[in-house]
Amino acid sequence: MTHPKTDLRRVMLGWAAGGFALTAALAGSLALNAQGIASHNTRAPVSFDAGSIDFDDRANRVVLSGDVIVEQAGLTVRSQRMLASYTDSGSLDVQRITANGGVVVTRGNERASGDVAVYDFGRRIITMSGNVRLRRGGDTLNGGRLVIDLASGLSSIDGRASGGSGAVGSENSEGRVTGTFSVPQD
Repeated sequence: MTHPKTDLRRVMLGWAAGGFALTAALAGSLALNAQGIASHNTRAPVSFDAGSIDFDDRANRVVLSGDVIVEQAGLTVRSQRMLASYTDSGSLDVQRITANGGVVVTRGNERASGDVAVYDFGRRIITMSGNVRLRRGGDTLNGGRLVIDLASGLSSIDGRASGGSGAVGSENSEGRVTGTFSVPQD
């Protein structure tokens, strides 16, 4: 028989190491084939919808504002404002998107929200900070910063918004990760 604290540590380690899919498998509450954020195709084309768009050709940047929606292969990023950096070598290749103002990232039944998100296409990493909430079905995690590695499928969440102490005025100012997990009802 294992100790309850050991079981909880294993579940939390699984969550941090494998994202929602591994935790759901341990909890027995979700199917493994669910399409989560970390299983995203980062090579697919990117489409966008915004209230206004301003191009800065000299700086290779585009500013999108007004209920912005960016989609890529079933992954959707929504916010009030986004800055997209690109290279121009005959066609525009998006390198990075920085979103702020009520950022929500969704794919399938997985949803992540926070104050700011940076999607680095070259590194294939999405980093969210400030009042981060990660939800899949009835399971939730809350923290200060979420890093989703789309190449490896690994996700991690910590209590700090930017590597220092918790953000002042945030729900999670103590620098802790909190959450809830569903349990089988059999």
